[in-house]
Amino acid sequence: MPEWPGNLPRNAFKRALASGERQVGLWNSLASPIVAEILAGAGFDWIVIDGEHGPNDIPLLLAQLQAMRGGTAEPVFRVPWNDAVIIKRALDVGARSLLIPFVQNVEEARRAVAATRYPPLGIRGVSVAPRANDYGRIQNYHKNAHLDTCVLVQLETRAALKEIEAIAEIDGVDGIFIGPSDLAADFGHLGNPKHPDVQAALKDASERIRAAGKSAGMLTGSLDDVEHWFDLGFNFTATGSDVGLLARNAEQVAARFHKS
Repeated sequence: MPEWPGNLPRNAFKRALASGERQVGLWNSLASPIVAEILAGAGFDWIVIDGEHGPNDIPLLLAQLQAMRGGTAEPVFRVPWNDAVIIKRALDVGARSLLIPFVQNVEEARRAVAATRYPPLGIRGVSVAPRANDYGRIQNYHKNAHLDTCVLVQLETRAALKEIEAIAEIDGVDGIFIGPSDLAADFGHLGNPKHPDVQAALKDASERIRAAGKSAGMLTGSLDDVEHWFDLGFNFTATGSDVGLLARNAEQVAARFHKS
């Protein structure tokens, strides 16, 4: 294995997942560097910059990565799709932890991992001096980058859940994230992830993921449910979103002074 360069910072989130350590996160969809900066220093372990359902393109991702530098949280960019070009561009501007949505099978998971690795390990295109290697200042970056690149694959359907064990065997998959809302929709319970069928599937998925030696992740909109999911085996859990925090707290303040 290549020697780790002294001037390349380690990915504490990736190492925590490898050890099964509990990691508390938050979703970030507001596409604001100021919001990202505030959240990065709040004490979370990981924060998702959402490029699938949030209006976050590559320039906005870059600005938020810059704003989050020095915070407690590892930025995790959810790419819009399992696309090698998008993944390459996100990595080049400095995202080193990625969440890949709607992975359905082993081949799609392999494709996601390959997009994050330089040849001969994968197909990532080579830029000599991107922001990711501090514009050429990090020695041996191209040989070592994959060692601290964290790849999370998101399973969102019943068909994908059948592939958990096979996907977990892929070298380079650091964690498996279950999307409860999309899973509920696939079960025929759109908008109702608390349906017993969905809840049972989530519990089963967490047990199988952990038994396969991988970290299991999910998102919940209720703070009261967080400990429940940790108890069931999910070890990286997002506890809500910036949108939810802003909207619900703003509504509570307004309601306090506008009682019917």
